[in-house]
Amino acid sequence: YNLTPLARLVAYGISGCDPKVMGIGPAPASRAALKSAGKSIEDMDIVEVNEAFAPQYLAVKKELGLNNDITNMNGGAIALGHPLAASGTRITGHLAHELQRQNKKLALGSACIGGGQGITVILEKC
Repeated sequence: YNLTPLARLVAYGISGCDPKVMGIGPAPASRAALKSAGKSIEDMDIVEVNEAFAPQYLAVKKELGLNNDITNMNGGAIALGHPLAASGTRITGHLAHELQRQNKKLALGSACIGGGQGITVILEKC
């Protein structure tokens, strides 16, 4: 098919947290991914945090100091949908396409996972 990659995986982070605050999982997962990549949140051109529900996203936004201008720019899961068990795939694919569309270099995508986990990927445009 002669396909060309849109983006490459630079780093990822996985975290666990108290299940009582399961929605905050993207914060430590993002810190782990950023550390692994040798980057800071300010180095990211595009950020998408899955919005399992609004207060969860707002807590992660506050914890990481996310910039509104580059975060969930096309609407997050509240606007686009939260396909259970496929949100990570949706976010990763969306970010790969957004890096190309906006001609940006780095993107971070993250989601909380029920039970007290978080996962983050950092992508770089090919």
